[in-house]
Amino acid sequence: MKYALLITGDESVMNREPPPGGAPISPEFVAYTEALIKAGVLKGGERLKSTRSARRVRVRDGKAVVLDGPYADTGEQLGGFFIIDVPTEADALAWAERCPAAKEGTVEVRAIGASSPV
Repeated sequence: MKYALLITGDESVMNREPPPGGAPISPEFVAYTEALIKAGVLKGGERLKSTRSARRVRVRDGKAVVLDGPYADTGEQLGGFFIIDVPTEADALAWAERCPAAKEGTVEVRAIGASSPV
């Protein structure tokens, strides 16, 4: 089953510039991504640009309204995601626990696919 690992955290920390000569991605994330690939579970993923580039679209009374920025002004913002394909939710939770972002932020695990109406 496919799961999204949604990485949220303090945007000022997630978008910090690396030190001069430093790698743009932490060695911990490189190792984590390599482990996902080696296990054959990684289906996709990306780091998201800053919320300064975010736009939201709402349609009210048939008119589209485009708003700047994230949905809410909170301490944590969505900073990236991984899509994994694992047999069980327990496996997805185990991968989320291993994610370096879980040490300072949060990794939300969401099943992907059709579900019954609520």
